[in-house]
Amino acid sequence: MAPVVVKLGSSVVSEVAAAVRPEVIERICAEVAELHAGGDAVVIVTSGAIARGMGVMGLAARPRAMDELQAASAVGQGKLYRIYDELLHAHGVPSAQVLLTFFDMSARTHYLNARGTLRRLVAWGVVPVINENDTTATDEISFGDNDFLAAQVAILIGAELLLLLTDTDGLHTADPRRDPTAEVVSEVSDFEALGDLQIGAASTLLGSGGMRSKVVAAEMATAAGIPTTILNGLRPGALLAARRRERIGTHFHPQSTRVSSFKLWLKYAKPSHGRLLVDSGAERALRERGTSLLPVGVRGVEGDFSAGDAVVVATDGARPIGKGIVNYSAGELRRIKGLKTADVQTVVPRPSAAAVHRDYFVLD
Repeated sequence: MAPVVVKLGSSVVSEVAAAVRPEVIERICAEVAELHAGGDAVVIVTSGAIARGMGVMGLAARPRAMDELQAASAVGQGKLYRIYDELLHAHGVPSAQVLLTFFDMSARTHYLNARGTLRRLVAWGVVPVINENDTTATDEISFGDNDFLAAQVAILIGAELLLLLTDTDGLHTADPRRDPTAEVVSEVSDFEALGDLQIGAASTLLGSGGMRSKVVAAEMATAAGIPTTILNGLRPGALLAARRRERIGTHFHPQSTRVSSFKLWLKYAKPSHGRLLVDSGAERALRERGTSLLPVGVRGVEGDFSAGDAVVVATDGARPIGKGIVNYSAGELRRIKGLKTADVQTVVPRPSAAAVHRDYFVLD
């Protein structure tokens, strides 16, 4: 059976004073144990290591400097996991701490190794408790928010369902903290229809995300065919109700057009190292016919990258089209851009003359 991924936000794990909510975590662990006993494989993705460290160190506000954030995480990480481990153990459920970085997802070999480890833990009946390894992450190689990490984990292991627990009842038509008339959006099938909503990007004093990051995470997961629900983790029984597919929170239906796990990894996990600017003909070929990008359509090369790196493909006006893995280095592409295939092979021979093969390209 495919796992259920449960993500707890900082606002669920901790209070504003940076103290953990033991009664909330205990209740959620009890609900996870109930799912586990019923035959569900459950994977927990938790925020709160930095918040836990803040509480231990008596910090009144979330640090901003990277070394302070990493130090707070180092103080809180083990203490946070110990809470989960003890609570799950009390219900007879074994757990394992798993710390991931953006690099673990962006490097394909690491990505596959992480998938193998998580699948083995699930097969053993162990509940992985996952967090980002904030102690070693940097601004450039960070998920930015554990909503994205949860979506990546769900895609990685082929989850049946992704549940994003927060401190509100779901996505609203406006910010409910500012607009008392805001209503919960119960279902989402078309992400383009969300354009008129005031989806907040503001984070809390304890966390780095907001509702916008949860919506983007839902878009990522549903593109892989994984239904996603944003729900209030402070409400008793909400997790179990969402697992039973009851009408609770905001439910995002799987998107009609599915994207392969490889292309989702390419789109959301593998960092880009440069940019190729293409003409209008190449743009139409990529968008409408799904062809490979040939050097003849490349008009500009930005950045310094090697063959095998990911690059953004954009129009001459710099409007993004998609992302792909290049067959040539930046220096080679500068030599062959605008050349026809026969001429390319005489300058820089390759088994495939494509600058980016269609199998290694994903639209934005």
